[in-house]
Amino acid sequence: MNIHGPSLGIGAGIAAISIIAAFVTLNVVNSENELVLEQNTPSEPSNTQLTSLELFTSNASPILGDPNAPITLVEFGDYQCFFCNKFFHETEASILSNYVETGKVKLIFKDFTIIGPDSITAAHATHCANDQGKFWEFHDILYNKWDGENNGWASSENLLRFAEEIGLDIEQYTSCMTDSKYQQLITASNEDARALGLTGTPGFFVIGKDNKIGRISGAQPFNVFERIFETELQK
Repeated sequence: MNIHGPSLGIGAGIAAISIIAAFVTLNVVNSENELVLEQNTPSEPSNTQLTSLELFTSNASPILGDPNAPITLVEFGDYQCFFCNKFFHETEASILSNYVETGKVKLIFKDFTIIGPDSITAAHATHCANDQGKFWEFHDILYNKWDGENNGWASSENLLRFAEEIGLDIEQYTSCMTDSKYQQLITASNEDARALGLTGTPGFFVIGKDNKIGRISGAQPFNVFERIFETELQK
């Protein structure tokens, strides 16, 4: 099984963690550049890269969880990525049961399609499924059917079969895929990821109270996310 370099590099383990344990108001700390959320009267140094919350929340999935949850977890992922699949199977369920389903955290998924052409096709299929209210069902079936990187498991033919399995209207789904309806959205999401300094998948941003932001790199275990969530909830 071949594993794509960027997904391997960012997901390799605990040593790859880049976490903001002490949140800084309206700032994202990055090892290379400081990203500052744009305010109405910005006074940041000239060498700072201005950004906005839209980089985290636009060109994205529908929200999973309570839209009013105090914490937002944003995942940038690729459906072919080995470590994205590892996160899905080993960590995401605990986050959902302990934080999303209890109204403490809401989840947003954004595409960072860096592994191959099937990554883009798979991402497109999720947004076409969203037209029928089934984004997260397609998201889940992709990771449950994961079978490697760049080996054809996410081909158009298999995606059509997945669409049938989750009960999509196939005519509507096929029309959406044929028209490349969401190509611009996927491209924009990739641009957002690069603007935030991501080079691999998965990458996570935790947006807390008052838009304080932390970053987690790679498929870290549940306790890493739990520690950050609990720290933010206690503020």
